[in-house]
Amino acid sequence: MKRFFWITCLAALASVFVTDAMAAPARKILVVTTTLGFRHASIETAERVLASLGESSGTFEVELASVAPIGNGESETYKEQVRAMLERKLNAAALKRYDGIVFASTTGELPLPDKDAFIQWVWDGGAFIGIHSASDTLHGYRPYADMLGGEFDYHREQVRIEAINRDASHPANRHLPAIWNLDGQLEEIYVIKNYRPAQVQELLALDRHPNTGAPGNFPISWSREFGKGRVFYTALGHNEAVWRMPAFQQHLLGGIEWALGLR
Repeated sequence: MKRFFWITCLAALASVFVTDAMAAPARKILVVTTTLGFRHASIETAERVLASLGESSGTFEVELASVAPIGNGESETYKEQVRAMLERKLNAAALKRYDGIVFASTTGELPLPDKDAFIQWVWDGGAFIGIHSASDTLHGYRPYADMLGGEFDYHREQVRIEAINRDASHPANRHLPAIWNLDGQLEEIYVIKNYRPAQVQELLALDRHPNTGAPGNFPISWSREFGKGRVFYTALGHNEAVWRMPAFQQHLLGGIEWALGLR
């Protein structure tokens, strides 16, 4: 009888722990898609995919920081709307509302209200996820590129690639083959400058220049610890077709959840 009592108690306790774990609130991430330079046609698809990944996984909720461009995006009205939106979403106090921040195909010198506070937020334990032209953002603010781990230098025509899976144990790569060709899809491949391989965990790379074929190491995706924070970056995501690929979506989901400390 006593044995039955204790088994019942342990089963009930286990049920409480499982229920608590399942009821854990989803992390909140801010997805920034603001551009003050070239604006990718895939941005709206990116917003939908990221929101869908959060909903289907149940691990994070997405809030958007986006301003629809006016004309060519160079009007003073548009720039003021961008400044006001970023002031609301990314001031030092507002940063505390988020567990992670995603820069998805952002471009240009974004008018963050307090750039130093933003970098400090990541250092203190925030998750930062950069996608595609997040590396072509804030070139004029050196701490951003240093935090990211590298920055966009240039690209040429779109190509088909054979990306080497440098870390099959990483959540962003576990589902990928040793050589990933994006199912033969064309993609715009960045050549990265100011890249410090010793400071990152390289995830995807080419062993030759994407366009000339010259041998070398050309990183596509990496992750890194930054103080108490975590940073994940992938240069993929120029084309809508790539965003729709389940393998790319799983690459993103694994990277986001790793940066949030969930994997």
